[in-house]
Amino acid sequence: MGCICFFNTVKSWGGGEKWHFEVSQYLHEKGVPVFVVAHPKSVLSQKLKTTDIPHKTIELSNLSFINPIKRLAVKNCLKSPAVDTIVMNLSSDVKIAGPIAKELNIKRIIYRRGSAIPIKNTFSNRYLFKNVLTEILANSVATKNTILENNPKLFPKEKITVIYNGVAIPEQLDTERSHAQNGLITLVNLGRLEFQKNQGFLLDVAKRLMQKGVVFKMIIGGDGRLKSLLQSRIENEGLSNHVELCGFVDKPYEFISHGDVFLLSSHWEGFGYVLAEAALSERPSVAFNTSSNPEVVLHEKTGLLTPPNDIESFVKAIEKLYNNRSLITSMGTAGRKFVIDQFEKSKKLKEIEAYLKYE
Repeated sequence: MGCICFFNTVKSWGGGEKWHFEVSQYLHEKGVPVFVVAHPKSVLSQKLKTTDIPHKTIELSNLSFINPIKRLAVKNCLKSPAVDTIVMNLSSDVKIAGPIAKELNIKRIIYRRGSAIPIKNTFSNRYLFKNVLTEILANSVATKNTILENNPKLFPKEKITVIYNGVAIPEQLDTERSHAQNGLITLVNLGRLEFQKNQGFLLDVAKRLMQKGVVFKMIIGGDGRLKSLLQSRIENEGLSNHVELCGFVDKPYEFISHGDVFLLSSHWEGFGYVLAEAALSERPSVAFNTSSNPEVVLHEKTGLLTPPNDIESFVKAIEKLYNNRSLITSMGTAGRKFVIDQFEKSKKLKEIEAYLKYE
């Protein structure tokens, strides 16, 4: 087989970039010819420099597809080594690299879709999905379903494959909880401080918990553009004794282990890595019953799912665990088993390898 190109030019680090790095590394170590195209100032590029994975860098924007200089640069990237499969993660990359890959007669042009939000039914998308892309790889059933939500004829459903993200199972993980005094429950959230993750909702939840006399501490890990706004709300709305922004977290399991219950308020999740990490830490989750969450959290078994953005339902779910600590233990144990059975990383990497090597 020819070379597999992983094309991802986003600067930040998220689930898609983690996937591209780990899959390319896995295949490279198995002797499969791969190379990665990344943004020169990206986290992905920095990580690639610490390995011997072949890679190239190029800086692109959402309008690069109309820039002849950028198009030539991408074409040169894909000409050598000989590529027969390209996997892209960004819609902006699809716009420029997809048509060029088709022009170069690259056999498999794959859009790896990781966001469970509907694709816009625009003229450009209709052209790309009908004439350029050969396959789509989705990270959850929810993601697959949203691809065709706005246009059921956008792309052949049978050419959309679902392979869940793999989750590494730590060999040693401290799942013990600290025995808090005075009935305190510690609630933990981890994610980028951005619109998608919706941490402002958690501040509304915190205010309601205070009104209801729940003894709690809420710790929120992560950094992002909403940090200042969230911190101002915490200070101005009298939440400082209950809610703490902890900044960027590089050891998620250690951070999650400081809590009793994990909270996720995201508007959508293509695949909730952090829900799986919470389950591996034997912490039940309270999350919205939306997008891929029901595929990672089993309602009433490994956590509790509530209607999106419904403060009262979310608070009641927390209260249920607050008033019945044995549920925290039983759901945590069940969650860990479920994640190991369904999402263990080595199993998923083998599935991806078989998918990408199929001719």
